[in-house]
Amino acid sequence: MAFRARGWRPPPPPLLLLLLWVTGQAAPVAGLGLGSDTELQIERRFVPDECPRTVLSGDFVRYHYVGTFPDGQKFDSSYDRDSTFNVFVGKGQLIAGMDQALVGMCVNERRFVKIPPKLAYGSEGVSGVIPPNSVLHFDVLLMDIWNSEDQVQIHTYFKPPSCPRTIQVSDFVRYHYNGTFLDGTLFDSSHNRMKTYDTYVGIGWLIPGMDKGLLGMCVGEKRTITIPPFLAYGEDGDGKDIPGQASLVFDVALLDLHNPKDGISIENKVVPENCERRSQSGDFLRYHYNGTLLDGTFFDSSYSRNRTFDTYIGQGYVIAGMDEGLLGVCIGEKRRIVVPPHLGYGEEGRGNIPGSAVLVFDIHVIDFHNPSDSISITSRYKPPDCSVLSKKGDYLKYHYNASLLDGTLLDSTWNLGKTYNIVLGFGQVVLGMDMGLREMCVGEKRTVIIPPHLGYGEAGVDGEVPGSAVLVFDIELLELVAGLPEGYMFIWNGEVSANLFEEIDKDGDGEVLLEEALASRSQLLYLMACPVPLVSSSQSTFTPRWHPAKGNSLLVLTLR
Repeated sequence: MAFRARGWRPPPPPLLLLLLWVTGQAAPVAGLGLGSDTELQIERRFVPDECPRTVLSGDFVRYHYVGTFPDGQKFDSSYDRDSTFNVFVGKGQLIAGMDQALVGMCVNERRFVKIPPKLAYGSEGVSGVIPPNSVLHFDVLLMDIWNSEDQVQIHTYFKPPSCPRTIQVSDFVRYHYNGTFLDGTLFDSSHNRMKTYDTYVGIGWLIPGMDKGLLGMCVGEKRTITIPPFLAYGEDGDGKDIPGQASLVFDVALLDLHNPKDGISIENKVVPENCERRSQSGDFLRYHYNGTLLDGTFFDSSYSRNRTFDTYIGQGYVIAGMDEGLLGVCIGEKRRIVVPPHLGYGEEGRGNIPGSAVLVFDIHVIDFHNPSDSISITSRYKPPDCSVLSKKGDYLKYHYNASLLDGTLLDSTWNLGKTYNIVLGFGQVVLGMDMGLREMCVGEKRTVIIPPHLGYGEAGVDGEVPGSAVLVFDIELLELVAGLPEGYMFIWNGEVSANLFEEIDKDGDGEVLLEEALASRSQLLYLMACPVPLVSSSQSTFTPRWHPAKGNSLLVLTLR
């Protein structure tokens, strides 16, 4: 509620019997309690516990009444018209007795008033309704009271400890409210609709009193806003639930606040001391998050799914505010990103995120990489003698600890008490590990960081390695057994000449071509690709240039 309705239609005017008065009648001072029929008598039948204000001369009141004669016969009732009687007090608009009887009343107070003829309709009466010289009894219930000098009244009954921002003109807000009249009668509630009221403030979308009453509120604040009718729906009401000349009381809880000019806001919670690299557009991030609305209402969490949210940034895969908010983060960083709705899910919202909602993401960056990344190698220790380096075909024994970039341990050969053993270059480990173990000497210790496209990719290893995870291996090489050189192994039929290389190198250019090696096939028992499977000597697709390595009856020609 509290919006300006169009096409208002005033209700039909009530029967204003009490607007009649006898011209020239004096208004004597009212008497309280028992007395003769010549005195005004007032009995306070119910007085509310709280009475912040009482009727003064000049106030405007709305009240219900039943008018009867002393014998109990009813001559008029506002209840029968289903409309309060609305009038200024002390300005001669009422019979003198009622003018006096209303003074000092509280909202929700009930009075029984006995008015003598001289303070009512006198010797003339009202033709056909009230006989001359009639004593009148009125059972009065006061519903509303205001004065033309009243302003909006604000009472804040809860304010959060932290209030970084308050409502200003042109802000957009989301709030819940209960709307009541001064007597406590509920006329509207956003809670009943289970939907906030969403509006701009200070630009005429609301009744003037609400526009003023919301200014200065914090998210999480609760206040009551009391609005006189001339700052609400005036003489005509809203044509539906709110009668004319009604004071309104709104009990408001502010849930959300932003301005269309807002950008995202970032609050760094934890920034690692060592931050060698910050995220850039095009990077792929893995991060955890809790998502809440500005009032703290939870809407989503990656933790509840026990899985990080994985995405490219700066390329439109996430809402615009997150695309911007994830730039420049470090691995291990925790930050809060506040996203206004025009950079979030807009006016429509999504799922359990309401329209026009400000979003708060508390994120923890687990890792990130770029698709163009290669492995990173950091040598932490090299022995004094580090001349023999690992190469393709070598048999390696090594220890390792495998972890994620955030330090989460995945696997450890030390914990298992045995080394990991492979032949290098033959697909027995992920490609990044194969690359990271090359040119390493026995006793060397190094850290190898492997991006997922050189590790376990998007799929990861179920239950062991998350998808798209960057891996960190701390490696110690313990043993290296040199493998056969890359090339072809010839088993020679007969003694090997000391000048065999020169004998095969027919053109004397210092290189053995395949054709030159095969020219000696009469002495060639068989030829084996080293370390690939046996091939026929008649195969014509061998790599053409070779270097020799000799031994007894074994000749290995290696690829240069």
